[in-house]
Amino acid sequence: MGVRGWLEGLTQYDSPKYIRVQSVTCGCVKGFLYITVALAICFVIITYRLYQEVDEVNSSVRTSMKGVAYANNRIWDTAEYTIPMQAVNSFFVMTNIIKTENQSEQTCPEYPFTKAICSSDESCEKGRADIHSNGIQTGRCVNYNATVKTCEVRAWCPVKSMETPPEPAVLRSSEDFTVLIKNNINFPKFNYTVLNFPPNLNISCTYNKITSPHCPIFRLGDILQEANQNFSEMAVKGGIIAIEINWDCNLDSWFYDCSPKYDFHRLDDQKIKPGFHIRYAKYYELHEKERRTLFKVYGIRFDVLVFGTGRKFNSIELIKNIGSMISYFGLVVSAIEIAIFVVNCSSCSKSPFYKIYNRKKYEIVLNPRQVMYVSYVDEPHVTLIKKPLKTSLQHAQGSIVESHPVIFCHAGSCCTNESNKNHDNEESEPMPLRQRASSPDCPKWCCCGKCQPTQKYHEQLCCRRKKGQCITTSHWFQQLVLSSHTLKKALLYRQPFLDLKDGNINNQLRHLAYKQYILWRFGSFDLEDRAIIPSCCRWKIRDTYPKAVNNYTGFKME
Repeated sequence: MGVRGWLEGLTQYDSPKYIRVQSVTCGCVKGFLYITVALAICFVIITYRLYQEVDEVNSSVRTSMKGVAYANNRIWDTAEYTIPMQAVNSFFVMTNIIKTENQSEQTCPEYPFTKAICSSDESCEKGRADIHSNGIQTGRCVNYNATVKTCEVRAWCPVKSMETPPEPAVLRSSEDFTVLIKNNINFPKFNYTVLNFPPNLNISCTYNKITSPHCPIFRLGDILQEANQNFSEMAVKGGIIAIEINWDCNLDSWFYDCSPKYDFHRLDDQKIKPGFHIRYAKYYELHEKERRTLFKVYGIRFDVLVFGTGRKFNSIELIKNIGSMISYFGLVVSAIEIAIFVVNCSSCSKSPFYKIYNRKKYEIVLNPRQVMYVSYVDEPHVTLIKKPLKTSLQHAQGSIVESHPVIFCHAGSCCTNESNKNHDNEESEPMPLRQRASSPDCPKWCCCGKCQPTQKYHEQLCCRRKKGQCITTSHWFQQLVLSSHTLKKALLYRQPFLDLKDGNINNQLRHLAYKQYILWRFGSFDLEDRAIIPSCCRWKIRDTYPKAVNNYTGFKME
């Protein structure tokens, strides 16, 4: 395509082809499906609030513990049982403890474990430090007790034991402690900030899922109960509990709602080493020697996790989502197409309606080099014949091409066309010109009595399908195809200074007569280059406008 063709394409518009089926059933089904899809789209837009713009939450969390307990003959207050955590938005509450008191740095037997048990000094390597060891080996094997020997280590002695935590837990009463969670959130896109404190907060409230769902003060026992855990059991070895704060904020003034919803569940695995503990030491001096008390603390770590989205009406979002969902109306057409196909395929044979529907809906474009088109004077349609031919073109079976209005080429639109020279391209047996007008040896495939014999299948074509009068004897053939006056007017219309007395004028008139016949009998559509002119008509035109040398060629098969 050149620049000119590209510019012409900019000035054209191609519309898709629609088929209108006059059917009450199809119309009702179509209407029902369109209404269903429209309601479904409205439901999705409203339910998922696709008419609003969305922003993710930014948040900060602060916690404050309250509670005092008496255990192991001492008072436990907030400073005792809350231990600062390195994790963000987390706090830790001690529930159980193992103490190793009065440790000092010296040599002592290692606590017996597989790699520490020995029988002689050769089993202990000086300077070795196993990952499970409490210190560095000195190279000696010493008695741990009356029955077991272990490698001596330099460590904080006596080394800590591997004993299990006390049961019941030391601070099992900590379930009555409370924690205040302050959560500030911000939606930067909407420049909106809010706190999880209700405006009329009663500071003596305690969170309850039903009676006080927005209270930010939580009892630890209630948190574990909401997470389906038993506080007394979990307090022995500890664990990890998630406190989820979910903000789903509708910031539109007419439907404003922005309040937190709390949820709780356990995070640590209850089957593979459940629990949570930390170690720390308190150092002091006794008799001018540094000593320490080692604490192995079990407890519950609470992780405060904040999630949420802010939503606000935005016309652009609404238009964008509606536009993307309009494509679902295409499902209606697909559903009807499938229904028509299933209904017709369920029958033993396709119904006449389905055949007509298919012919109207689909236009098959074939390779022009693989087909030929023929037209008979006693049939109202054009027939398509596929190559290669195995018999005469007259008897070849083909398919019907839908009839088009026949538009005769008037003088202003007729012109010679190089494509019509296809009818003069292949050799045919030369015959005396005037003898062909009356053909005593009419071939078997001829039905009009005017055709000429030929051995080429694609030239064995008559103007009729059944016996009858030849089209070349009709008045319209004489006027529209053979009339010298009509053909010359057409030539002069395109070439005003054409010399009609030129010796080659017959060639131009013959080619134009071919074109006149094709447009008359095949109509004005894209069949011209592969349309076959019947033998009787072709030879009538040749006899009327003969060549100087009798060496005509036929249709080019390619």
